[in-house]
Amino acid sequence: MLSDPSSCEIAPRSGTAFLLAKGQTLTVTDVKGEQVADLLAFNQHDIGEVISSGRTLDYASRIYLSVGDKLYSNRSEVMLEIVSDDVGRHDFLLTPCSKDTFRIIYGDTDPHWGCFGNLAAALAPYGVTEDMIPVAFNCFMNVPVDGVTGELRVDPPLSKAGESIRFVAHMDLVIGLTACSALQSNNGSFKPIAYAISD
Repeated sequence: MLSDPSSCEIAPRSGTAFLLAKGQTLTVTDVKGEQVADLLAFNQHDIGEVISSGRTLDYASRIYLSVGDKLYSNRSEVMLEIVSDDVGRHDFLLTPCSKDTFRIIYGDTDPHWGCFGNLAAALAPYGVTEDMIPVAFNCFMNVPVDGVTGELRVDPPLSKAGESIRFVAHMDLVIGLTACSALQSNNGSFKPIAYAISD
């Protein structure tokens, strides 16, 4: 856990957690391009309230979210709102990569613990356990959906070096954030993710 997360860089295949106060802005930047960042949010005062892919997509009535869209909790409260977005393609369908992801999908015999493990470790000091980790909002991840079969495909992110997505907090939050560990999600390489907090 970082002591001063006001402006930081997350190393490749790692993650962090920090507090974000109501009204503050979080900017997530793809430093080198084509790199995903898994983002989680928990109510700082009650970690049983957590970001919800299902609620958010239900209320938005679409799967591709951008400026003006709100990210809801499992209790249908707004947690974050997207206020600027250089890329316009993010994913809220696929769960954080894990040892099981790499074992089942990629056949790894000694798998990395992935974003799931990084998030679990970073969020543990805030009381979040592994079973509390939901589907993340995957900044910059590019998952087209076949309009006929519904098949999901993981394509390279559309984000270029220096492009960002910015959120404003609607409540006091605990944020978990990673530089994704899955090769397929990041067009075959692992890169850092930057983030900044402003009032």
